[in-house]
Amino acid sequence: MDPADERPDLILVVDDDADIARFVEFNLRLHGFEVIHAGDGQEALEMIERQRPDLAVVDLMMPRVDGLELTRRLRANPMTSALPVIMLTAKGMTVDKVHGLSAGADDYLVKPFDTAELVARVSSTLRRNKEFREVSPLTGLPGNSRIRREISDRVRSGVDYAVGYVDIDRFKSVNDRYGFVRGDEFISALARSLHRAVVAIGLPPAFLGHVGGDDFVIVCAPDQVRPLTSRAVVDFETAADKLYDPSDASRGYVELKDRRGNIRRAALVTLSIGVSVSDAGKRLTNPLDAIAVASEMKSVAKSQPGSYVAVDRRRSLS
Repeated sequence: MDPADERPDLILVVDDDADIARFVEFNLRLHGFEVIHAGDGQEALEMIERQRPDLAVVDLMMPRVDGLELTRRLRANPMTSALPVIMLTAKGMTVDKVHGLSAGADDYLVKPFDTAELVARVSSTLRRNKEFREVSPLTGLPGNSRIRREISDRVRSGVDYAVGYVDIDRFKSVNDRYGFVRGDEFISALARSLHRAVVAIGLPPAFLGHVGGDDFVIVCAPDQVRPLTSRAVVDFETAADKLYDPSDASRGYVELKDRRGNIRRAALVTLSIGVSVSDAGKRLTNPLDAIAVASEMKSVAKSQPGSYVAVDRRRSLS
């Protein structure tokens, strides 16, 4: 685990009212956050440069640099532009909220506020920010942390679930033949195919994540596995055929030179999908275990010709 994931989130409270700052600090510490305090926006800028907080709770009205100006400066600096900001205002006036949000604040709290609302808004803003940061820049899909959290949520809710691990067979041949730019087009095509399949199967909603490269994870109900994967395979193979040069697509393979100059043939890409299933008879309560079993089954799928879905047979699908 990344050591950064083990430490508590660091919250910067920026308020010239010492009583309010102490109230916020006490309650955030009570809920497991680390807290530092700045008396105004100028002091906050200096502290942010030294300590890199995960979120700032900023009062609107302060001497020297007020909350609006502080937020604008944070958004203008590439090093702090992604720092989430919750604005505090003593008024319930819409104009203050609008000004704060327009300056770049992520959320706002109207004083006086209670402890539960404070903690809830800090937690939800941090969660949204982390999810935004971890999405794949290529596909826009959530990454590893969000995938694990999705599985954990299903375990806690007690529902049966399945995890599918998806990757592209012979993907390296695409990069070797056409280069990484074309390779990214194949990855994007797979993301679109999986997304269309997820939408098509309807409720309950399935989840789609991007581990990285050509690896994707789907989390769904066990009875959704077959319709989802069948649709995704057909959709992707159709899309992938169009991404090859016409001459390669028509003959059904690409020709590649090895290091010795010999020509070898690589068949067109297909999909390998490994699936782990958790039900009352075999509870997979650890997200890493569920992913590991799906990855193991993906290796089984790769031993089969063409696109193939290998399901963990320690429990058969209904």
